[in-house]
Amino acid sequence: MIQRKANSYRLYPDAGQRETLARIAGACRMVYNLALEQRRDWWQRYRDRTGRVISFAGQCWELTALRQEVDWLREAPIHPLQQALRDLNRAYQNFFSGRTGYPTPRRKGLHDSFRFPDPTSLRVERTGKRTGRIKLPKLGWVAFRGWYDLPGAIRNITLSRRAGQWFASVQWEQDCAEPAPYVQPAVGLDMGVSVFAATSTGELIAPGSFGKKALRALQKAQRAVSRKKKGSANRRKAIRRVQTLHARVANARKDFLHKLSTTIAKNHGTVVVEALQVRNMSASAKGTAEEPGRNVRQKSGLNRSILDQGWRMFRTFLGYKLADRGGRLVEVPAAYTSQTCSVCGVTDPASRVSQARFVCTACGHIENADINAAKNILRRADSPLKPVEGHRIKRPVEAGSLGWAA
Repeated sequence: MIQRKANSYRLYPDAGQRETLARIAGACRMVYNLALEQRRDWWQRYRDRTGRVISFAGQCWELTALRQEVDWLREAPIHPLQQALRDLNRAYQNFFSGRTGYPTPRRKGLHDSFRFPDPTSLRVERTGKRTGRIKLPKLGWVAFRGWYDLPGAIRNITLSRRAGQWFASVQWEQDCAEPAPYVQPAVGLDMGVSVFAATSTGELIAPGSFGKKALRALQKAQRAVSRKKKGSANRRKAIRRVQTLHARVANARKDFLHKLSTTIAKNHGTVVVEALQVRNMSASAKGTAEEPGRNVRQKSGLNRSILDQGWRMFRTFLGYKLADRGGRLVEVPAAYTSQTCSVCGVTDPASRVSQARFVCTACGHIENADINAAKNILRRADSPLKPVEGHRIKRPVEAGSLGWAA
């Protein structure tokens, strides 16, 4: 099989390279926004004049003509500019297929990234125990720290700026044999907020809550931004402090999820998780002016806690780490896992007496509610009557009614 992954390195460009990186990112952002405006506002006039629709190939041809007229655009490499057009074309394909919303313009400070797709012009070398350098068109050799090996051939390199720091994501691929099935016990995971995950083996994993820990500092930094004059140097410094805090939270969360997913993937051959719809779970409760929502402030805090956990990122990490070792990740419907007894299979909302305590009304089984739910999740992976993925279990006719689980 063909394995594709990416190594991420933090770059340390000099002053001239930093300026060149910013110019290339600005040129790619301008090309993307100009092409978006053309497709959004001028497609009808363009079609009436030429009889053809706007396409990726046509915009690439127009980009070549535009570079002959604009000097600062001609100074940027052609391949990252074409990749910006390719990204826009993919964004439209995702929109028309219903996967995402309509493409929006890129903004400075939020979308500072571009990609070099030609592997023949790219090189990565090691210069020390933990250092290296990358050779890029128009930039030459750029130093970086955090070296780890590239097992395969380089496919492309994407540069991005986050909180004032530049990073290089080097994608590589290699042809490797299919891993043998990983002979390790299976485990079910119940994801939560007060407890990040409960395993069917009886372990409770405490949440990192990195966003909650940095909330006060973020509020203070954001208030400082609101007091600064727009366009001033002090406002840019205040914005950078906010970006730095967000980057620290994201890095701490990613480190926590990487370590936890690696431990689980090493010790288990099959991991069963709930198919959680995070977007629906974290939707706002404010309602409309005609029908305002209830408990909006409480729901806002719950939404913040849900998004702070990083459930989707954790599921992604688990998926590829299990696949590399020959394991598998199984998703099952989440409905009623916390209301079903893992011993007798009776479903009753009254059995969940509190957030952490489960007492079955039928057989009297007492257990931690999250661990009980994790055992139900694991059982659903092997049940012959398991509902098809993506379909919900029908709700009971009346609240509090009893039902027998499959």
